[in-house]
Amino acid sequence: MGTIESGKSARRESCDLIVIGAGVIGLAAGWRAAQRGLRTLVLEAGEPGRGSTGVAAGMLAPVTEATFGERELLSLSLEAARCYPQFVAELEQSTGVETGFRPSGTLAVALDRDQAEEMRRLHEFQRSLALESEWLNGRECRRLEPGLSPSVVAGIRSSLDHHVTPRSLTLALERALELAGGRLRSSAPVRELLRSGERVEGVLLHSGERIAAPKVVLAAGWQSAQLTGLAGDDAALPLRPVKGQILTLRSATEAPIAGRVVRTPEVYLVPRPDGELVVGATVEERGLDSTVTAGGVFELLRAAYEALPGITELELTEARAGLRPGTPDNRPIVGPGALDGLVWASGHYRNGILLAGVTADAVAELVAGGELQQRFAPFSPRRFDRSVEAAAAPGGAPRR
Repeated sequence: MGTIESGKSARRESCDLIVIGAGVIGLAAGWRAAQRGLRTLVLEAGEPGRGSTGVAAGMLAPVTEATFGERELLSLSLEAARCYPQFVAELEQSTGVETGFRPSGTLAVALDRDQAEEMRRLHEFQRSLALESEWLNGRECRRLEPGLSPSVVAGIRSSLDHHVTPRSLTLALERALELAGGRLRSSAPVRELLRSGERVEGVLLHSGERIAAPKVVLAAGWQSAQLTGLAGDDAALPLRPVKGQILTLRSATEAPIAGRVVRTPEVYLVPRPDGELVVGATVEERGLDSTVTAGGVFELLRAAYEALPGITELELTEARAGLRPGTPDNRPIVGPGALDGLVWASGHYRNGILLAGVTADAVAELVAGGELQQRFAPFSPRRFDRSVEAAAAPGGAPRR
């Protein structure tokens, strides 16, 4: 980085690329960009991984989270899952930091006949897409996971759905960024995007410091669209905060309560090898509210107990709440912005951990002078352009 000090003037820096946001998306994008030789600076308003990454359980579940009407997102998620073992292997080998990646598979279970009927429809949908998905009866589910409730009547097992530890992944990405020559600055909130006409020139921090860069990546979750200095339709991109509450339990014996991820229509339970169990997560449209509530904790524990009654023996060690970046169509926003040199990497909602690797590759290719990968075309910020909507509507009128 070039640093200039002049008398009492504020410190001025310059670099090739600024990434705003140090969750897994921003850190991974910064790492990949630095690997391509770009002088990269990642700026984080608080501490790395404390935003939506901090309230993620780390599930990598393209199959059991597949839903009707989201085939493009499913296709990208499956590709991300296929690439994940190589992604974390490269991270761990280059940094020596364990990511907690476990190819354990996932078991989604139904606790009554109504849930079983809905799960059967989901299973048929998964099979219609040639996804690896095995239907099990209640006895077969309990054979796999003896701690399951006797109420379990059926389930779906996927050996393609795995999990990783977000905090460990964050530490590995921080180290990888550093080793690749990039820099990370914490407690450095950005106040404004600096621009010259229709081109970005850098950022202005809340401290008054200006940092020059010809390219900027927005990876600050739902806050990306709140940044002053955005142009055109970028300033109105429909990113919103979606509250999620999550719990951490721990076994006194450090023995996992389950061998794989267990989920019901109401809750998911992610076991760690050290006896920790992550229980999540609520989905609440509460605006900027990020408080942990008694009701949220109660509902998570109730739903977890219905699936795995043995959780009553575990210690409740942590309760967290955070804000995920949501979009109207539940798809991420990845691609060039309205300003020359601006790239979006936001809106990953519940899929940020899973999509971190493939998003980083796409962003690095863009900032290195390439084009948006075709697989990310459905997720471009331009899908929300009012001009595009007007052209697509009958008679040229905007669609409602």
